[in-house]
Amino acid sequence: MKRITAAALAALLTLSAPALGQSERDENRADAARINVRLGIEYMRNGNLAVAQDKIDKALEQNPRDAGVQMGAGLLYEQLRENEKAGEHYRRALRLEPDNPQIQNALGAFLCRNGEPEKGEEMFLTAAVNPLYRTPEVAYTNAGVCARRGGNLERAEEHLRRAVTAGVQYPEAMLQMAGVSYERGNYLQARAFLQRYLSVASGGADVLMLGYQVEKALGDQVAADDYARRVQTRFPDSPEARVLAEQSSGGGQ
Repeated sequence: MKRITAAALAALLTLSAPALGQSERDENRADAARINVRLGIEYMRNGNLAVAQDKIDKALEQNPRDAGVQMGAGLLYEQLRENEKAGEHYRRALRLEPDNPQIQNALGAFLCRNGEPEKGEEMFLTAAVNPLYRTPEVAYTNAGVCARRGGNLERAEEHLRRAVTAGVQYPEAMLQMAGVSYERGNYLQARAFLQRYLSVASGGADVLMLGYQVEKALGDQVAADDYARRVQTRFPDSPEARVLAEQSSGGGQ
């Protein structure tokens, strides 16, 4: 889910043109609002939330009916941990552009991160079937992650299967399928999806640790030891390497 916010930030650049028939003064205010929200996004990316808030609050004053401005405010106030205010802005953005899949995704991510996984899942699925959305595999994957976070592994697998069969190779969907398969005790399937993931992406310590756990569950100690060596060689300071070292010293590996 960590990638969703970055995608939402980028999506703001494509949201909302001024409505036809606006007066020149209104158009100028709309342009200023879009400039300020873009500046606010850049300050957010650089970690300067105080200046980001100043820019986005100005944008809200200039044109509160711009969905991109409202979504920028949602992202900002979520960063500031003012989640009630953040949720209000995300929902205002969606009311302004109810068919915008980028806003649907952003609201889904917010709901999933803030204790409402079923509502977040529903919003991701709405985005996935939106004909304006070009990457449904991403929305299906996000729905799967949200269901997994909510403890519904069966539904998570259902969404992730849609993602991996969407016709586009999306590595994150394969990795999430490997994780869900492992948690459901389907270790051969977990191995297969993890191998597919590693054939197109490099694995971090957490990914290699999953490989270790899968191979241990399958009883292949040679393969498990290979994953363990890769963790300890490539990521010696990681929490996963420390866990493996403790297991080894305690006779658990």
